[in-house]
Amino acid sequence: MRFPVYLHKTESNTYSGFVPDVVGCFFAGETVDDALTDASAAIDSHVESSTDAGYEVPVATNIETHIEDENCQGGYWAFVDIDLSRYEGKAVKLNITLPQNLLTKIDSYVDHHREYGSRSGFLAALARKELANA
Repeated sequence: MRFPVYLHKTESNTYSGFVPDVVGCFFAGETVDDALTDASAAIDSHVESSTDAGYEVPVATNIETHIEDENCQGGYWAFVDIDLSRYEGKAVKLNITLPQNLLTKIDSYVDHHREYGSRSGFLAALARKELANA
């Protein structure tokens, strides 16, 4: 998930910022790159502690959602990509039924798109995409 982050240059010529979609998530760094690295770690830590406590994973919105916010003026916008799949819980084996021709097409697609890793990875990615749009 791509989280928009807002950062600004401080009086001491370092950078600090926050993640508008993740309440209480702040970050800082000596350079912009350092700040964005810290932003990634901050989001990751926040999501991990939130899901451990039983809360939902925050949903990233677009920059336009926050562009008029008085706390987001005079600085810079960036995006930080976070892989949220590791917070979905442990894998569970299940038995499903699919038409043979569909299964053959899925397997062929996965063979040519190794980023999915497996049939299960492909089906999980599609489910995540659809659920994010819900």
